[in-house]
Amino acid sequence: MIELNKTYLVTTDGWFQAPDGQNYKAVFGTVKAICNDEDSLGIKTNDRSTNWYLVIGKMIIAGCQVHYAIQTDICSFKPYLREVECGGRVTLEEVITRIYNADE
Repeated sequence: MIELNKTYLVTTDGWFQAPDGQNYKAVFGTVKAICNDEDSLGIKTNDRSTNWYLVIGKMIIAGCQVHYAIQTDICSFKPYLREVECGGRVTLEEVITRIYNADE
């Protein structure tokens, strides 16, 4: 069960674009509410739409987009190194995290 006022790392089924212009696949933040369509969007959606929304930090995620939710108080947003193989040669490249900090 997702608990209010606790911090979570939530992965989403699809990529989303944040206000910083970057694309992310996960969000970290404090869960403020779990709402229905009218409470979160201000409108009643049809039967083919999701009927619940997760308010986390400064954003709202449609319930159908929530893939995993992990309660944690820490999350690293630092770039990390990954191995890239090209033509039999392995190099390291720095990659920015794909986790959006919705509490900032």
